[in-house]
Amino acid sequence: MIADQLVVDNGKRRTTYSKDKGSESPKRSIVKSISWRVVGTLDTIIISWIVTGTLSVAFSIGIVELVTKMVLYFFHERIWNTIKWGR
Repeated sequence: MIADQLVVDNGKRRTTYSKDKGSESPKRSIVKSISWRVVGTLDTIIISWIVTGTLSVAFSIGIVELVTKMVLYFFHERIWNTIKWGR
């Protein structure tokens, strides 16, 4: 479990997905990431529409947010890959 990896070093050897059927497949992770991004962008569009009252402005904000959040997430992940804490 993830909690065990974060809290306790139980001495278990890490395995790949093909050996560890308890973990999630890469395809599932990708689909979850895309679906979460869609939910987040729709949320931004709806909030922007409520605030601005203009659907075209709301979609513009949503598209900009979609791109900037993916770029920010990429750099966030790259920075975390350099941090040894918790490994």
